Amino acid sequence: MKLLRPFFAVLLAAFVFTVAAQAADISGKWKWTSVTKAGGPAEVVAALVLKDGVLTGTVTGRQGPASIADATFKGGAVAFTVTRTSGSSTVVFKYSGQMSGDVITGTIAKSSPGKDTPSTKTEWKATRVK
Repeated sequence: MKLLRPFFAVLLAAFVFTVAAQAADISGKWKWTSVTKAGGPAEVVAALVLKDGVLTGTVTGRQGPASIADATFKGGAVAFTVTRTSGSSTVVFKYSGQMSGDVITGTIAKSSPGKDTPSTKTEWKATRVK
């Protein structure tokens, strides 16, 4: 029995590290509903990829896909920016949140650079698509 203890200890450690690595991977598709004054509720999907510590992806909503920028993911905390341009109008969305299992909760800060409109913050709750 004494000979099996080190084997089981190594096996348990490998299992724990594997589960922890999977739990900390934000890669995949995430969905949430965005509510706008003009258009009502709309489904939004983010396709995120974490590779070699670098987070990339796209966010697709009513206006189609847009690449994320300035993306970070560390210790379950995620942040990225999506910039959308329509004509001469630009809107910047800054997402920040905390991933816990298959849910990300946080806020989205929306601003329109160069305009006199105040920036707004809304709650954000995304669920991983399985």
